[in-house]
Amino acid sequence: MSVSQSIAGGATRRATLAGIGFTLLGIFLFVCNDALGKWLLGTYSVWQMLVIRSIAALVLLSPFLWREGRAAFLTAPRPGLQIIRFGLGAAESSLFFIAVVYLPLADAMAFYLAAPIYVTALSALLLKENVGWRRWTSVIAGFIGVIITLNPSAATLTWPALIAILGSFCYALLMIATRYLRGTSDIVMASGQVAMTMLVALPGAALSWARPPLMEGLLLMLLGVVAVTALICINRSLKLAPASVVAPFQYTMIVWGALLGYLVFGDIPKLNVVIGSIIIVGAGLFIFWREQVRARESVVAPPPAE
Repeated sequence: MSVSQSIAGGATRRATLAGIGFTLLGIFLFVCNDALGKWLLGTYSVWQMLVIRSIAALVLLSPFLWREGRAAFLTAPRPGLQIIRFGLGAAESSLFFIAVVYLPLADAMAFYLAAPIYVTALSALLLKENVGWRRWTSVIAGFIGVIITLNPSAATLTWPALIAILGSFCYALLMIATRYLRGTSDIVMASGQVAMTMLVALPGAALSWARPPLMEGLLLMLLGVVAVTALICINRSLKLAPASVVAPFQYTMIVWGALLGYLVFGDIPKLNVVIGSIIIVGAGLFIFWREQVRARESVVAPPPAE
């Protein structure tokens, strides 16, 4: 293998590790966003929350939108798929928050944490990514860890549960589309998704608007800041690493949930949470290690100079 191929292999390895890091950060921010969102949904409708969150996110993105200019949107690859992706993002956000109005946050997360299995299967079918048996085993092990940790309720066929399952499938398709469109600007991806969510939520918000006091209004806007930052992290991760590699690290969502519950609310994790979290982290670390091994195996030292 040539020197250039060795350098390319090292660059691919670094990109994959960076993608995993962005996924971990994005998932942590999404957990914070989901917990705050569920608390606010005790007072405000899903649609009002999504509109205020989207407006705050677009304000945050506005300097970057100005810098990118209209040309970035007009020249984005595969415009039809871009619009479908924006719609998937709006559907996923709406379905999740509708579900958590009626379901415990942990149960809704349990349904969403099935998304990596969908992503792994769809990555092989749609993106032609090589998904070996080791990665499949790690994904399944991580999902078993989620079940042990959350011990979701048996009421899995209620309509809120079906909404959460549909939302998780939309999220998996969103990740696949993001990976496929990885040549698109981060700002175009994030702002288009946020704008579509706002447009979908506007009619419902107009019918259910309640004027929030200052502090709660600021918290609603904070949702937008946190959500768009998390979204950019996830989008960036899918540009840097294969979807089937970064998807299993979403299992850390429950680990962060347990940790934040202990630090903020003083909730002591139960034994099943500890055991399940160990399995989840172990599955993610195994994939992390396998990617390092595969990258090293693909890089062969160049022959010595004659």
